[in-house]
Order: sequence, then C-alpha cells, then structure tokens
Amino acid sequence: MSVDPTVVENLRVAVRGSVFAPSDDGYDVARSIYNAIHDRRPGAVVRAKSAADVAATVAAARDHELALAVRGGSHGIAGFATSDGGIVLDLGPMRGLRVDPQRRTVRAEPGLTWGDLNHAAHAFGLAVTGGIVSTTGIAGLTLGGGLGHLARRCGLTCDNLISADVVTADGRLLVCSADEHPDLFWALRGGGGNFGVVTSFEYRLHTVADILGGPTFYPLDSEVVHECLDLLADAPGELNLVLGLVQAPPVPFVPEAWHGKPVVAVLTCWSGPRDQDDRIRGHLEQLGPAVGQFVDRMPYPVINTLFDDLLPFGLRHYWKGCFNASLTDAAIDTHISFARRLPTLESATLIFPIDGACHRVGPNETAFGFRDANFAVGIGATWHEPADDAANITWTRAYHEALRSSAMAGGYVNFSSDDDPAQVRANYRHNHRRLVEVKRRYDPGNLFRLNQNIRPDIE
Repeated sequence: MSVDPTVVENLRVAVRGSVFAPSDDGYDVARSIYNAIHDRRPGAVVRAKSAADVAATVAAARDHELALAVRGGSHGIAGFATSDGGIVLDLGPMRGLRVDPQRRTVRAEPGLTWGDLNHAAHAFGLAVTGGIVSTTGIAGLTLGGGLGHLARRCGLTCDNLISADVVTADGRLLVCSADEHPDLFWALRGGGGNFGVVTSFEYRLHTVADILGGPTFYPLDSEVVHECLDLLADAPGELNLVLGLVQAPPVPFVPEAWHGKPVVAVLTCWSGPRDQDDRIRGHLEQLGPAVGQFVDRMPYPVINTLFDDLLPFGLRHYWKGCFNASLTDAAIDTHISFARRLPTLESATLIFPIDGACHRVGPNETAFGFRDANFAVGIGATWHEPADDAANITWTRAYHEALRSSAMAGGYVNFSSDDDPAQVRANYRHNHRRLVEVKRRYDPGNLFRLNQNIRPDIE
C-alpha cells in the first residue's frame, strides 16, 4: 500500500497543518513514535491543527481506501499510531486547553499530555485521574479506560469524561454526551479509537492540590505484597498504592548496594488531609523494612513526573496485561519469580488498584468491562537495543502465560500489544456485542481499524 502523490498534494491544500511525504525534510521525525520497536514508513504524515484538518484527512483515507493511523500523544505501546504505506493523522499540534474553575471542568484537545493537563488544572487546585507518566497522551489513555493515582478516589479517567467532539468515518463532527449520541459516548469510554477521532475531551475535575506521594522500595518479598494488599483492603479512596516489581534505580535515596537489584516498589499517593500524613507514613513502615524511600508533600502534578527520566522517547517496549479480582498466593509467587529475572532497569510490572470509586460505576454504564476487578496488572519489558527484542518479548509472553490461570479472562486494552487481536472479545466481555453494534452504526467500513479492533463484521 502507498499514498498516491496526488493525494498528498490535495492534503497539503486541504489542511492548515503540515503534511510530510517520505521525500520531505522532517519526515523521519514526523513518522517516529514513542515505542521504537515499531519503525514504520507511512505514505504521509498529517500534523493536524483543527477538527477541519482531521475531517479532511479522514476523508482522504476513506475515499482512497488507505490505512489510517491516529496518533495522540504517541505513547501507544502497540504501535497503532503508525503504519507502513498508509496515512498517519498526528493530533500533536492540537493542544488547546481551557479550565473552568467554577464548574470544575476542563476542555482539552487530543494532542495534550497529562503533564499539560495536570499543570493547567493544578493552578486551580483541581485534578482528574490521568496515568503515572506525564508524557502520556490524554487521548489514548482516556479512550482505553484510564488508570492512575486518583482512581480509587475519583474513578477511571473515562468515568470523568463529560463530553467529546468526534469526527466519524463519514466526516461528521458529532458532540457526544449522556444526552447527545449517548451510544457513541458510551462506547468511547473504554472502547478505544474504534469509532472516530476525538478532537476535544471535556472532563470533570476534583479538588486535589498537594498530595503525600512518592516511592518506597522494599526487598523483593511476597510478604511485602501481602501487607500492601491488606492495607489497601481497608484504606479510604484517598489512599492509592501502585505496586511495582522493578530493579532499584540508581537514585540518591537508595543505597548503592541495592542499585539494580529486584525490589518491591510501593508508589504512594495520599490525597487526603495533611494532618494524616504521619499515619500514612506509619502504614508504609509496617509493610516491611524499606531499602529506600522518597515520600513527601508535593503538588499533585509532580507525582506523574517521577519516572519520566527513566522512560524517555525512543526506547523499545513490549507489554501484556491482565485483571484480577484478587491476587492469590500463586499469582504473587509468580510475580516474585519473574521479578527476580527482570530483563532491564526500565522494565517493570505494575499492579494498579481499581476498587473504590471505580466500583461505583456499573458494569454496563461504560464500555470498560472489568468493574468487578480489583487490580489491573501491566507487564512491561523495556530495553534499548534491537538485538534484545526476542529475549524481552519471550520473557513478557512467558510471564503473561504463567499468570493466565489466576487472572480473569481478557485484559486492559492499553496494556495489549499488536499481537493480541484474538483477545479483543475477551477484553470487552459482556460489552463486546454492544460495541459491535455501535461500530456498525458509526464505522461500518472499519476505517478505524488500527487499534485493538472491534470489527463490525463479527457476530
């Protein structure tokens, strides 16, 4: 597949943004994405500036039967933000943002990152659930569900979506909410990019300013994990603990003797009253003897930047994931076993609690299908050299397979890789049939197929 030069020239006339063809200066930069394992050469990259640019690009891909890859913040690990020979619609230049402090809402365009949104909302003492790395784009995370530090208190990111503007496959710009096109609005909240291109997100914000947060590292021991789970079981929604199985990083607050050794990391986010900080610190002490800790009062946006330097643009990634109603002894033992063989300093297993406010949304209220799960698990191998691809992918697949018997069927779409199409039905569980119906209504030709694809021809 390739893009006819006439199509490229017509796009240059039709859009206000930039259009890059393979022969243009800047093409190699324009085609690059966060995950360097996906090194592809699209026939054209359109850097859209507006919904009108989006509509023109969608029309070109549809009318000429070209593969269309939609790119927000470009963090999509599965590589669906690029293609060989098709058109990449890059939403990166669309970065408009407006906070309404009276209504406690924010209107945000799809090229923004969570660092952008957190910074703007924090000026008014407000925040919404949004990942754990500031360079992650808001669009993909929201459409897949949206895990993060505030999930137990505020719900998933998609639970806080109030409305969205969407360009559909037929070129219409639709405003979607509980009152307008409610079927499409339902599908956007967890159904991924299957139904159109979102050109604006409106979120509900919550009063969150400073938090007590940061990582504590413990020796790699199943008892630490058990103690952490016991703490979470009785904790209020203001306390979020993300468990990480990692190699201890070479930072000043970790003794050099521990650098590079496998540890349990507990990433704390306490958004409750400051006068209870000491109680939270006491809970962390009871989890076990820490080998390093950096937990302090900080503006909420800061906690989403703590791993940015460890995970820059251009590394190689391969992820898998699953959900658990509970973490059994056998599952914890499996995690500990594979953590002893973490392939690199950047690799990690992250276990996100998704109870609390996440459970106050019914199983059919959004497309996100795991309201009965208490934990979302992400297994992420990250490395530098192409020569190490096979070893890291093999480690991740073996780890994921070893967890299968203790996990719920299916997984989180934002943790899935490009070799997981057979799992899509399981990922959406009881909501899959309804998602297929919405897909048939808004994208019967499956133009938006470069994703964890919900095919319109599936019964």
